[in-house]
Amino acid sequence: MNFDLHIHSIYSKDAILKPERIVKIAKKKGLSGIAITDHDTIKGALKTKSVAFDNFMVIVGAEVQTDKGEIIGLFLNEEIKSRKFAEVIDEIKDQDGITVLPHPYKNRQCDPKDLLEMVDLVEGLNARTSKELNYRAQNLAKNFGLPIIAGSDAHTPFEIGQEQTIIQGWEVVFDDIKDYLLKGKAAINGNELSYYLRMLSAGIGRFRRDGAIGLMKSGINKVLNPKK
Repeated sequence: MNFDLHIHSIYSKDAILKPERIVKIAKKKGLSGIAITDHDTIKGALKTKSVAFDNFMVIVGAEVQTDKGEIIGLFLNEEIKSRKFAEVIDEIKDQDGITVLPHPYKNRQCDPKDLLEMVDLVEGLNARTSKELNYRAQNLAKNFGLPIIAGSDAHTPFEIGQEQTIIQGWEVVFDDIKDYLLKGKAAINGNELSYYLRMLSAGIGRFRRDGAIGLMKSGINKVLNPKK
């Protein structure tokens, strides 16, 4: 069974994917299930779960911005209210959810090593992250003995399923998935998007979130500050 465990719907301000379209594309690409991880809300995940069909699995999640960078919660049933890293972890655990450190070396306000004692999983493959940073993420997880998962971080249609988490088994049901992930019984597969496709996706998202002027300002800033 193959899952894309990091997808954003239109309930994220920088994504353009409607829940119905996500399910349609994911099924067409042969995915067994997905996790919807919108920014700071589970509304998109709940909506996607409500429109899924044919036993297609939808995990309710959220990617929460905290004082130490983003953290993903999976198997949620309530909104996460705090924006403090440790408190977000507690809220996720209180819901019997699991915690994922996404793209550890991208958009992080601290050394990811300082966070690993509090998380369950590390995202070792992220399609919107460079091969070099994904390689570092995988080594990080290995050195600390944490399981890894993969997700596309899709904000646009062409990204869905680019990275996949594979669970081997003929009779895996939804209630088994959490246990498989936590015990490291999953493999990862896929390829990073090219630099230009990553920039295209980011540009589309920035245009939706900030409009044309915001997109132009961002482009100018990247020219003036190419390392940022």
